[in-house]
Amino acid sequence: MSFADRHIGPSEHEQAKMLAECGFGSLDALVEAAVPASIRTAGALDLPPAAEQEATAELRALAAKNRPMTQMIGLGFSDTVTPPVIRRNVLENPAWYTAYTPYQPEISQGRLEALLNFQTMVSNLAGLDIANASLLDESTAVAEAVLLMRRASKAKSSRVVLDAECLPQTIAVVRTRAEAVGIEVDVRDLGTGLPEDFFGVVVQYPGASGVLRGKGFYDAIGKVAKDAGALYTVAADLLALTLVTAPGEFGADIAAGTTQRFGVPLGYGGPHAGYLAVRKGLERSLPGRLVGVSVDADGNTAYRLALQTREQHIRREKATSNICTAQVLPAVLAAMYAVYHGPEGLKEIAQRVHSLAAGLAGALRSAGVEVVHESFFDTVLARVPGRAAAVVAAARESGVNLGHVDDDHVRVACDEVTTVDIVDRVLRAFGAEPGIADGATALPAGLARTSEFLTHEVFHTHRSETAMLRYLRRLSDQDYALDRGMIPLGSCTMKLNATAEMEPISWPEFAGLHPFAPAEDAAGYRELIDQLCGWLAEVTGYDEVSLQPNAGSQGELAGLLAIRAYHRANGQPERDVCLIPSSAHGTNAASAVLAGMRVVVVACNDNGDVDLDDLRAKAEQHRDALSAIMVTYPSTHGVYEEGIGEIARIVHEAGGQVYVDGANLNALLGLAKPGEFGGDVSHLNLHKTFCIPHGGGGPGVGPVAVRAHLAPYLPNHPLSDGAGPETGVGPISAAPFGSASILPISWAYIRMMGGAGLTSATKVAVLAANYVAARLSPHYPVLYTGRNGRVAHECILDLRALTKRTGVTVDDVAKRLVDYGFHAPTMSFPVAGTLMVEPTESEDVAELDRFCDAMIAIRREIEEVAEGRWAIEQSPLRNAPHTAEMLTGDWDLPYDRKTAVYPGGVSPKNKYWSPVRRIDGAHGDRNLVCSCPSIEAYGS
Repeated sequence: MSFADRHIGPSEHEQAKMLAECGFGSLDALVEAAVPASIRTAGALDLPPAAEQEATAELRALAAKNRPMTQMIGLGFSDTVTPPVIRRNVLENPAWYTAYTPYQPEISQGRLEALLNFQTMVSNLAGLDIANASLLDESTAVAEAVLLMRRASKAKSSRVVLDAECLPQTIAVVRTRAEAVGIEVDVRDLGTGLPEDFFGVVVQYPGASGVLRGKGFYDAIGKVAKDAGALYTVAADLLALTLVTAPGEFGADIAAGTTQRFGVPLGYGGPHAGYLAVRKGLERSLPGRLVGVSVDADGNTAYRLALQTREQHIRREKATSNICTAQVLPAVLAAMYAVYHGPEGLKEIAQRVHSLAAGLAGALRSAGVEVVHESFFDTVLARVPGRAAAVVAAARESGVNLGHVDDDHVRVACDEVTTVDIVDRVLRAFGAEPGIADGATALPAGLARTSEFLTHEVFHTHRSETAMLRYLRRLSDQDYALDRGMIPLGSCTMKLNATAEMEPISWPEFAGLHPFAPAEDAAGYRELIDQLCGWLAEVTGYDEVSLQPNAGSQGELAGLLAIRAYHRANGQPERDVCLIPSSAHGTNAASAVLAGMRVVVVACNDNGDVDLDDLRAKAEQHRDALSAIMVTYPSTHGVYEEGIGEIARIVHEAGGQVYVDGANLNALLGLAKPGEFGGDVSHLNLHKTFCIPHGGGGPGVGPVAVRAHLAPYLPNHPLSDGAGPETGVGPISAAPFGSASILPISWAYIRMMGGAGLTSATKVAVLAANYVAARLSPHYPVLYTGRNGRVAHECILDLRALTKRTGVTVDDVAKRLVDYGFHAPTMSFPVAGTLMVEPTESEDVAELDRFCDAMIAIRREIEEVAEGRWAIEQSPLRNAPHTAEMLTGDWDLPYDRKTAVYPGGVSPKNKYWSPVRRIDGAHGDRNLVCSCPSIEAYGS
């Protein structure tokens, strides 16, 4: 049996049954009926033939070409130890990595608690009031902090000041983001003072060279910023914060950074969880997801995403951030690292790291080597006039990578895996005798941390591996992920994440590389990246691909910045209008704003298609200023629009570029290529179509694919010559190749499926959606269909008439599905009062039928409300989800307990129990609590 046969859920016999339900005799006949001939690609995909065993062997060979040295390069990336109990039971556990974003909080309590731990950890260490549930990496977190300072500052200036000691990749990412929105970036030595006018300042703590300044320095920056009406951001190392003063204690308004060194592998640069914490008063301007504490219908403590509407819809053309995701799985790893070690353990690790660095510095000084900074945490900057290259080369001979700053300076960063033996090898590379003095310190006087952190019980309870194992199991048991059953979310493509695809991310040859290691150390990675880029170009019909964007939103931004740069290179900087259909996801408009464009909305027809007459009018109206159109294909409504070719023609004739949002590429692979039917640029979601799992809401990868004329404007990186063109727009993420360590997942998927397998998967995905639509259309109207009454890979079920007649809402149906053992479809997007269903190719007929049967049974329950058998407030719909605890108390509902918890033939043996009842979202938003509540709260 081939890998493709195991990836694709329905067997040939089951496909025949599904086709009969849809009225077709073959898959090809269905595709002919559903997919416009005008977009169909000629010929098969030109990819290597499918091969599962060979793919694993090839990955092993690629991994063997990498050289995972001892990494002491620094610059914000540190080697670390992932506790095996966390690696095995989180990183390698499908209960965690196949979960979806916790928009349905009742069935996400485990990962929400883990993220609340993350927020508590960050806010405690930073000494600030509130932290979000992670951002994409340190550099993008600082860029988000700059945008936050701009919108929250009272200063009128458009200038942000960056510490010259900021990480070079962070400075570059901030420059990329700032240029498009008119922010002036002033990089300077803050020891020389601040300018008269600025809206914000960013300080690196410790600096990129390792330096720690005295507390008076950090206090003074905060005072000057406050007097200027500006805000103060500190990019802080969380491990260092266990030993030195928290940023919130010397006046910082914001702290940003990464949690990578808390147990998350280097992975050649990602994925890693960035963080952002703010003082009180800035919480409602905080970008990204925010886990909050609320209550359920019984008044019990329950978690949910706070201010969820703001996050999910990104404020569209009024956006100040396009962040639509988080790094949940890496954030959970980091949080559990803190839970496992506790404050004492973290401080012990930090002290050991610092002592080794201080001992190294002392030994170097004794050998006559100049150590530039007296005070530092983990990084020693040595001055060796004219000898830097020789020292670095000698260290490499002993298996150690050092930071080659310039001809005269070498940077040595200690971390959790540093040992005395490693330090001795470094000393020999400098020509010094091995041996360090114990007990040395290099922290500035007066900067030592005196405040407590991580005082909540969760950080003091799970010390033994047994306790930690059970804690992780308890949390995962509260959640619903793909390892339990179908997650039929429209536009999110929750498909199989095969074990064979996942295994390589833990291999040390992929996990142990520093993103700024010499290129020869990453020969296997570079070959894998080149192959994957070539395959993605082939399946999309584009010419070049960049894998740097580490989320779909960042891929959007990269693509739009490429368009902007293209027009400017052509002497047309005035082209700044981006046309966006009214049905588009909020990130489209947000990304356009952050790319310096003006958003003009194009109307949609009653059938959900782009209104071509309105498009023609808008294109003509803005002909001289038109930059681009962003259009999702198949449409956000799950339909293959017939007019996509005409849309492209209209925009091109007006001088604009066509951005095809690749969120729905799972309905195109092998059938059509955006680069052939009119697209100039697309971002792809590897965490959707190409099997990188959602991880509870991240990580993701959002590559950007372009036609040749846009290729000179793809992202590049100041620390890697091979990461993009010299003429590129600058970096989009901290690492040259973004979330590199999870790229083997998509490589393996394509290699094991082959062109024919990918094409078959697309056809079956379309079949599954049409099968669900056919089964459910007699019970719920299917809102939009394309040619011949067919949908693409998803369908929208319209509940609005039922809601008007009965009062039953999409929320009621979503929560009742939990009782039937399902995650809900996408609620009220793209149309309020509807449910969008995407079954994917991975679900077999039994699971598809189980879902359809549940929806049909719920439809009967809705009718019983309509007929007056149950008042809506007393119905199983409104009281869903039902918990086990409800069964033990008084029962005053007009339906019995079996109807409540075992509806529609749900098996008691396989029952999923929601840990909480329906959660009061409004309560959580009014009473914003976003860190671990006191132990008393759990008993309320």
